[in-house]
Formats: sequence, C-alpha cells, structure tokens
Amino acid sequence: MNETLNPTSPAGGAIPARLSAMMFLQFFIWGAWYVTIGNYMASIGMADLTHWPYTVNPIAAIIAPFFLGLVADRYFATERVLGVLHLLGGVFMFLLPQASASPGLFVGLLLAYNLCYMPTLGLSNSLAFHHIDDQEKQFPLIRVFGTVGWIVAGLFIGFVLGQFSGDVLPDRTPLPLYTTAVASVALGLYSFTLPHTPPPAAGEKVSLRSMAGLDALAQLGSRSFAIFIIASLLICIPLAAYYNFAPIFAANAIYDQGTGNALTGLLPNPSSLMSIGQMSEVAFMLLMPLLFLRLGVKWMLAIGMAAWVLRYLLFAWGAPDAVFWMIAMGIALHGICYDFFFVTGQIYVDKKSTPAVRGQAQGFLVLVTYGVGMFIGAQIAGRVFNGFLGGDTVLALAAWQRFWYLPAGFAGAVLLFFLLAFRDDTRRQ
Repeated sequence: MNETLNPTSPAGGAIPARLSAMMFLQFFIWGAWYVTIGNYMASIGMADLTHWPYTVNPIAAIIAPFFLGLVADRYFATERVLGVLHLLGGVFMFLLPQASASPGLFVGLLLAYNLCYMPTLGLSNSLAFHHIDDQEKQFPLIRVFGTVGWIVAGLFIGFVLGQFSGDVLPDRTPLPLYTTAVASVALGLYSFTLPHTPPPAAGEKVSLRSMAGLDALAQLGSRSFAIFIIASLLICIPLAAYYNFAPIFAANAIYDQGTGNALTGLLPNPSSLMSIGQMSEVAFMLLMPLLFLRLGVKWMLAIGMAAWVLRYLLFAWGAPDAVFWMIAMGIALHGICYDFFFVTGQIYVDKKSTPAVRGQAQGFLVLVTYGVGMFIGAQIAGRVFNGFLGGDTVLALAAWQRFWYLPAGFAGAVLLFFLLAFRDDTRRQ
C-alpha cells in the first residue's frame, strides 16, 4: 500500500486534498471557456464556425496519447509535464481574444491551446490513480472537486464577470477566455508542488504502438473491453452536439426569448444555467461508491447512456415553446450522463490496467472518446446545424426541435447495442 495514504499519517489526509485541488483547477479551466466559446464566437461574427472549437479539441485529444506515451510515461515526472503544459496553455488562451478579427488565426490558437490542455486530462487522472489504493471509493471523492470547479467557473462568469460586461451576456465577451488563461497559469505553477509521480515506463523502448496506447490495449484486450471502447466512441458522437449547441440553444430559447422563470434571475447567463448539470454531477459522484456495489459497471454505463437519450428528448420536446423546466431538466441530467459513463469508464479502464500501462490506457480512452468520437460528432453536428441555420444567425425554436431528435435517436441506438453486447468482466477479477 502507498504509505502516503495511511490514514494515521498527516500525509494521508494531505495527498487527497492536494489531488482534489488539482481536479478543481483542471475542470475550472475547461468549464470557463468550453461552455462560453460558442456564444462568444457568434457575437464576433463566427456563428457558422462554432463547431470548430469542438473539432480542434478532439484533434488534440487524438494527438494526446502519442504525447503521453512518448514524454509523460518515459522521460519526465507527471507533475512537471502537467505544469509546463498548463503554463503554455495559459499563454495561448490569453492571445486568443486578440485574434477575434481573423477566423483562421482564432481557430489556430484554439488548436494550439487544446494541444496543451488535452494531454492534461490523462495526466491528472493517472497522477491521481498513482497515489490512491481504492479506485471505486477514493477516485470519485477526488474527481468530484473537478465537477465543483466546473460549477464555480459557470457561476463566476455569471455573477462576477457579469458585473463587468454591462448589458451584454458575459459569455459573449472575451472575459471568460482571460479567466481561463489566468487559471491555467495558476494550475501550471501549482502542478510543480504535487506529489512526485515518476514516469512509469522509464527506460522502455519507444514505439508508435505504445504511444498510441495499443500496447495497453493488447494487455486489456477482451471482448467486453472492445465493446466498451466501441460504445464509448459512438456515444461521444451525439455528446458533441450537447457541448457545442446546448449553451447556444439555452441562450436562444431562454435568455434571448425571455421565456425563463425566476430561476434565470439566480442563474443570470447561459454558462451559469449550464452549471446545473455539474451540480447534479456532484450529487451522483458522491453516490457512485455505493451505486458501484449495487449496479456494477454494465448498468452504471447503461444508465448513463439512457440519460443521454432522455436529455435530448427533453430538449426537443421543450424547444418549440421554450419550456424552461424541460430544458433545465435536460441540463440537470448531465450529472448522470457524465458520471455514470465517463467516470465509470475511467475506473473500469484503471481496474483492468497494470501500473506499467496505466497512463497509456487512460490516454487511449481520451483518444477514443474526446478524440475520435467528439471529432466525428462535432463535424456532423456542425454541418447539420449549419444546414438548419440556412445562412441565418439564430436558429428558430421549431428547427431546434428537429435538431435535438437526431442525437436522441443515435444515443438510443448505441444504448441498445451496448445492452445486448457488453458483459461486466471486472466482477470476476
């Protein structure tokens, strides 16, 4: 057992707290720009390009495992790589608003930023897993602070930055991007203070197979793991529509149309409204250790996918008349969608991994989900959305209904495939 986790030792309490702070900042950064970027781009004349942030983000996720396999797993301590990447990311994000008049440069800087950020998802997970002994009990309690960080980012934009944006929604100003830059630098500096995490594959031969995570895949290979990977890739295709267009949909249906209720006074901008999803994430993250024991991997993953279907249906049903409670309920389901699928998936991969391939395995999961799946999804969703948009700057509410039925149907098909094909093989280990 890792002695730093001995509950009788002062370090036993310090390590989880330090890992929790890392997760808080890791996801504060992502939540500050990822939810707001579409509305910001629409405000500077790039309404037909809002799918590009959600395209370059997956491109970076595809490249990330090669970086993790070459650098983080072999040559440098994880906490040092994490620090350097966040510092560089802060510089690129600070420069991004300066390129608002040049779409090509704007997207290029977003790509550069994401090339720095996306490897840090796998790095932060592998660093945390290296310093804990019970994944199912300890990791959700550490990871929940990442969700809290995303919530705080949304509320910070609405309540703090909203004081400086005048009559304009803060999502439509560069202020969230500058917030991301500052937080990135802060986490970069903090990363150098994290527990030392040596490269697990130091001295091993470098190969494209290992950098892509294929060596890890060979060790993890089983029919059920292959089904999990396929389902993970497929479910991220409709997920891209949520991250890209739900904030724009909320702004069009609720804030622009004025059809919200008293709750929008408490959540004064789309990013703070979207944080309802992360608020539900906190509750379900805390329940995960108990639910794991009762449900197991298969049903945790299946419930997560079923929640995706219901979420898109609620958006579709609520779109024509901008029914606030349906839209808010669809956002609130994000807690089940994310925790039950993504966090469960991270734990499933770690349970099937050995220490030597842990970083590769987590990187491979990032490649499949946030990489290939989200890339395909962003391109499809962007083209479908632009088809509905038809040259206008705002999508009509009736068209939003037709738009949301498409990811609902796709997610339903993935759920059916998973239920029929997957078997939970971790219970026998």
